[in-house]
Amino acid sequence: MRRDELEHIIRAAADVTGEKEFIVIGSQAILGQYPDAPAPLLMSMEADLYARYAPDKSDFIDGSLGRDSRFDQTFGYHADGVSPSTAKLPSGWEDRLTLIRNPNTRGAGGWCIEAHDIAIAKYFAGRAKDLRYNADLWKAGYLDPVTIEDRLAATELDDDQRERMTAAIRRHRTTHHAPARAAAAATGPT
Repeated sequence: MRRDELEHIIRAAADVTGEKEFIVIGSQAILGQYPDAPAPLLMSMEADLYARYAPDKSDFIDGSLGRDSRFDQTFGYHADGVSPSTAKLPSGWEDRLTLIRNPNTRGAGGWCIEAHDIAIAKYFAGRAKDLRYNADLWKAGYLDPVTIEDRLAATELDDDQRERMTAAIRRHRTTHHAPARAAAAATGPT
């Protein structure tokens, strides 16, 4: 998915829900912080989002913009209407959102979660596709080891979940961490 396609989904979600503010979670939220993210991070053709002040309207998003909808068949990408509890996120995630609002969104706003917060949610989910995505975040230099450890510490988890996630983070950091890029990525795009 490209940034303009995510903007289109935000605009369309506003049209079908009557809402103007959305939270974008999942892999394509990376397009908020990094509009030109590398291709391996943009493989998904779905954007997970919910209306910020009316999350109960996610059914409208699924029905009109979801998988196999006319929207999906026409454009080749779709939205998944999710809920605020869909992703396990570290405390403070709302303070780190990146806003997408421009003429292509027609004034609607898509608040995208930050790269380290995306990674924590994906480490928590722990599916093979989530771990591949996180490996690609490390390869792109978008994750900083200190920041990811801080975010893990700020996430409510039981001991088994924390241990599993810590092991996966250490594997990825050891295998894929590019220190020079990560330092620049921690401050975001210039």
